[in-house]
Amino acid sequence: MSTSRTTTAAPAPGHALKHLALHLLTPLLMCLGMALAYQGAFHQPGPHHLKVAVVGTTPQARELAGAVRGAAGDALDVATLPDRAAAERQLLDRELVGAFVPDADRPELLVAKANSDTSAMAAEKVIQRVAGQQGAPLAVTDLTTPSQGDPTGQGLFFLLVALSIGSYGSVAVIGAAGAALSMRIRVLVGLGVSLVVSVIGIVTAGPVFHVVDHDLAGVWALGWLYAAGVIGIGIGLHGFLKRWTTLVMMVLFVMLNFTSSGGVYRPDLQNGFFGGLHSFWTGAGFLEGARSLLYFDGGAGFAGNVLVLVLWLAAAGALVTAAALYERRGLAGAGGALGSRDEPGAEEEMEESAVAV
Repeated sequence: MSTSRTTTAAPAPGHALKHLALHLLTPLLMCLGMALAYQGAFHQPGPHHLKVAVVGTTPQARELAGAVRGAAGDALDVATLPDRAAAERQLLDRELVGAFVPDADRPELLVAKANSDTSAMAAEKVIQRVAGQQGAPLAVTDLTTPSQGDPTGQGLFFLLVALSIGSYGSVAVIGAAGAALSMRIRVLVGLGVSLVVSVIGIVTAGPVFHVVDHDLAGVWALGWLYAAGVIGIGIGLHGFLKRWTTLVMMVLFVMLNFTSSGGVYRPDLQNGFFGGLHSFWTGAGFLEGARSLLYFDGGAGFAGNVLVLVLWLAAAGALVTAAALYERRGLAGAGGALGSRDEPGAEEEMEESAVAV
């Protein structure tokens, strides 16, 4: 008895290589983008209009401020303040990075390291030269108290990283595995996922590692606003970009987001591009809002940081609405030409998401 056997022809090597090259394009563009973004933002940090003050109203204090201003050039913005109380107030309002109190016996630099440890160190380095000329060691006084689990002030930045990875990593899964669901259901799933991401973030940053040792509800709310905005934008973008959503999300929420957040260097130590992004990018909104809440009693620009997060969430709402209309009108099929025959299945897209993480 003969058995019939059907065979499937193997794809031509040229087609297979073309398919492979197309999918390798995403990680290679990620590599290029990460190299440009991180090295562009961090390769040569230096003061740019770093705001410092000299405390005192005497001619000697004004002369000292002028000397510092002349020696530093554009690196520092030097002002004079009448007394220590005024200097402390501006430091706690995050309007200054450092305030130098000249004294023949004990020159002192006032800083608020919770605002930015790297900026405070830059101010100390500059003022140290002035204090050295006075022949007395410089005393540095930090007006803020770091959290028990975050002595360097970097913990909030790593919380931002965790929230971001949980958020943009979920977008590909929702877009691929949930492709058959309506946009409304995908958005509801996204809101639920953002809640879970924010809870994971605050539990690990709070009770587990004590990076956040008070105002847990406030920091959690900021985290949920942030995560919901990221996921919402991702769901909306996926309606248009399909498999290219991962790359675009990496650009928006890693390459430009982490570098402009102020977690490593604040704008006064960065070039103008990344310093400019800091004023309205969502990661900076979360990070600076959390800093203001934890270390500056909810002042120092906190309302503006919340507004940034709300506006990004509003942009997400507008984007998912546009994507829903796009799908409803049957244009998604035509837009699928972005992926065409090489549009990956759920497994491939989730794998690209894993590469991104």
